[in-house]
Amino acid sequence: MVTPARCPAILIAAPASGQGKTTVTAALARLHARQGRRVRVFKCGPDFLDPHWHQLASGAPVHQLDLWMNGEADCAQRLYEAAQESDLVLIEGVMGLFDGTPSAADLAQRFGVPVLAVIDAAAMAGTFGALAFGLRHYRAGLPWAGVLANRVGSARHADMLRDGLQDADDWMGALMRVAPGDVATKASAPLLPERHLGLVVAHELHDAMQRLDAAADALAATLLGQMTLDDLQRWAVDFPAPAAVVPVPALLAGRTVAVGRDEAFCFIYAANLQCLAQMGAQVVFFSPLHDAALPACEAVWLPGGYPELHSATIAANTAMQASLRAHVAAAKPVWAECGGMMALFESITLADGAQQPLWGLLPGRVAMQKRLAALGPQHLTVAGHTLRGHTFHYSTAQTTVPVVGRTARPDVAPAPDAGEALYRQGSIHASYFHAWFASAPAAVAHLLGEEGVPA
Repeated sequence: MVTPARCPAILIAAPASGQGKTTVTAALARLHARQGRRVRVFKCGPDFLDPHWHQLASGAPVHQLDLWMNGEADCAQRLYEAAQESDLVLIEGVMGLFDGTPSAADLAQRFGVPVLAVIDAAAMAGTFGALAFGLRHYRAGLPWAGVLANRVGSARHADMLRDGLQDADDWMGALMRVAPGDVATKASAPLLPERHLGLVVAHELHDAMQRLDAAADALAATLLGQMTLDDLQRWAVDFPAPAAVVPVPALLAGRTVAVGRDEAFCFIYAANLQCLAQMGAQVVFFSPLHDAALPACEAVWLPGGYPELHSATIAANTAMQASLRAHVAAAKPVWAECGGMMALFESITLADGAQQPLWGLLPGRVAMQKRLAALGPQHLTVAGHTLRGHTFHYSTAQTTVPVVGRTARPDVAPAPDAGEALYRQGSIHASYFHAWFASAPAAVAHLLGEEGVPA
């Protein structure tokens, strides 16, 4: 019998989005990492942006955990491996604690990880205790760590919040509210700035590490931040060794896959790169914005990101446009996800109504919307194999490119006029769908490999 991997672990959750759980998770990771401790951070659900901050804070790769998208076995394997090599495992929840199917609470209960609730207490007093009590007791058997008050106005305010708790042991401290002008030196809501789709990516801010250190310094003044490794043992979890792992077939052996990666194309699961390597591919990176040509490769993956923020640079890089055209003319495959697909159309209408040309490898245009156009988990069947993933975008597309498939929500059959389209023109496959590669390596091989990949 294989011994379980035992390690302190906490799932940081909240009553809703926007409560500050990303800041708290990153601050806690940074606080322990700069003391020389080995910290591994995970993110619940399909999120590309928060992991950039968590990786910077912890110095280690950050993977997603989702009982549907990953599957339970994949989650178990990643947690077991992380616990073997870490002093502390942190998991940031998604939305509210019980939101979604599966939810962060489902993950916590499945693996016995105690929940730390972060509550924005800026405009409440006694109700803070009611929220904490409800989160703890709403579902029987939920592992529990305590509650942290965020955006607290004063020491007196913190006392009122603590006094309202039914169980004094739930109190993990208070993070104080500060004015936006103090962001450079103190932790606050704007410390990790946001825009549409979520947080600003960490590498776009020259002072990202200073922001994390400021958040860690603020957290260090709380009971949670003052806990030693010995204190954290109260939240130690035994992560059992998963069942024997089925090896990923080497369907891309001998093939080089060029992956676009820069400030415009940055929505990349680290696990997808891991999967490509396990499939035998050699992964090389290039910048669609700044490079003049593709690297030598058999296939291209253009991931999602923010092409709408860099549309002028995309249009100006005619050398990369020509290199992509030559790649497609040679019948070499391209898989373009969401923002990667957008860049391949002829033009984009920005949120202010301005129009900007794009690369024009696909006929049609995209237009930014002021509200979300689509959001949620999706699955897509490719060559008889079903990829799991999600969709999340603010633009819509108009094109004459043939539709060769449609996504559907979990446990729902694809419909002709519903879900995200899978477009196919020549060797290009494109969709708003973001794929979790490990869910169906054979489908990925079809998108990035040759027509001879078995269905």
